[in-house]
Amino acid sequence: MRYVAPAREAVDPVVFTHAPLSGWREYAPWLEGPRWPSIDELNARWPSGTDERFVAQTRELLEDGLHYEERIATRGLIATREANWHDLFNAMVWLRYPALKRALNRQQMAEIAQVGRRERSRPQCAQTHFDEAGVIVILRDPGLLELWDRHDWHGLFWRHRTAWMDGTIAVELFGHALLEHALTPGKLLVGKALVVTAERGAASTEAVACCVDAIADARWLRDPLELRPLPLSGIPGWHVDNGEEAFHRNTPCYQPLREGRRYPEPLRVVRRLGC
Repeated sequence: MRYVAPAREAVDPVVFTHAPLSGWREYAPWLEGPRWPSIDELNARWPSGTDERFVAQTRELLEDGLHYEERIATRGLIATREANWHDLFNAMVWLRYPALKRALNRQQMAEIAQVGRRERSRPQCAQTHFDEAGVIVILRDPGLLELWDRHDWHGLFWRHRTAWMDGTIAVELFGHALLEHALTPGKLLVGKALVVTAERGAASTEAVACCVDAIADARWLRDPLELRPLPLSGIPGWHVDNGEEAFHRNTPCYQPLREGRRYPEPLRVVRRLGC
């Protein structure tokens, strides 16, 4: 069933105090204020010299005949529906992770050149899944990957609960649809994850940069099955009930590993050398 976001006036303000929305406090006036931000207000947040701009998605705009991704690549215009949660969150992600967005756009354009505007390739599906529901997971203890690959959710989220609180495993949320779904209190969120292993001292920005390079070079997001499911609601603080062990044994978003499913090796941040 397609998710329908609540009306602006119907959103429970408490959702903005909990993850993942609490991690986007720099945009609090846009999220919690009494009115929607204008397109001009969105554009005012771009650094000077940026090529892209948000533009209202009107009938006149769409009559240019361009694919959404083509319009970004050739004209720098990001079609944005006004007074719309999904597109507001998309704008926020563009502003925080512009290099990731550009890498995805580059690969979408390469696929359009191959299959045309009406078809969708496996790489395009992977790129869209990540764009909508993507997370980058920075893993500083490779041993946790074995639990994840087995879908041992109780082990990953309960027995190793402290790993999520001390930085051993961290998440950079990228998918704007996840932010939209978080407007509904208690909704069980599942991300589509790219995994980067890193040393203790490595910054999250280094892991994100590794993903940018791998996507831009067409080494990642070539198939949706590359993406590991990650039940975000298991992370401490991301769901009101996950402080109880029973949550990690009986929650519907904790799905078993399908027979034959295998995940790719993660990227690895090497300090001062790239990835």
